[in-house]
Amino acid sequence: MSIKDNLKQIKLTLPENVTLVAVSKTKPVSDLMEAYNAGQRIFGENKIQEMTEKYEQMPKDIEWHMIGHVQSNKVKYMAEFVSLIHGVDSFKLLKEINKQAQKHDRVIDCLLQIKIADEDSKFGMSAEDASTLLQSDEFSELQHIKIVGVMGMATFTDDLKQVENEFKLLKSTFNALKPVQTTNCRLQTISMGMSGDYQLAIECGSTMVRVGSSIFGARNYQ
Repeated sequence: MSIKDNLKQIKLTLPENVTLVAVSKTKPVSDLMEAYNAGQRIFGENKIQEMTEKYEQMPKDIEWHMIGHVQSNKVKYMAEFVSLIHGVDSFKLLKEINKQAQKHDRVIDCLLQIKIADEDSKFGMSAEDASTLLQSDEFSELQHIKIVGVMGMATFTDDLKQVENEFKLLKSTFNALKPVQTTNCRLQTISMGMSGDYQLAIECGSTMVRVGSSIFGARNYQ
């Protein structure tokens, strides 16, 4: 099936309140343009340099989401155009995003990455740390970022029960944090679920899914 057909099939399975992020990492611009021409406007990349190169070559009505782990020293390269940063896992990173956004007179939307998986390789903060951060005085002073939700990555396993429990943990964390409403915090997004488990994620409360290989085919890691 073509990229256009894949997109159409996936969108038929998504409830109206769920946003589809087409994960286009490692894929050529020609593939992204095929998705674009089929109506897709939100693309997710996990490397800032690759995302910046694609941003420069592609139409400017695209929303670019940074879905990978972010190094503070590279925030400046995407601060001008990024729409949503999924993987904010520390106050230090948040402070840097705020600083770079200010240079472009922007407010950048961010998701707090919560560690829900057992794997050590997964980044993220605990629910307690997230709560402490959102209620801190230092956080309230950041005027160029806005926390709009949470993101989590489940353990890479065939055990769907474990994945379901981890998704439910993210949903309950979101529910616990949601009452915290400030000028720079309005929680509405739960980003969880990828090609293999996005339907389960939606059942557990996801409002944003990150789908790559089901749209573009298997990735080619050189």
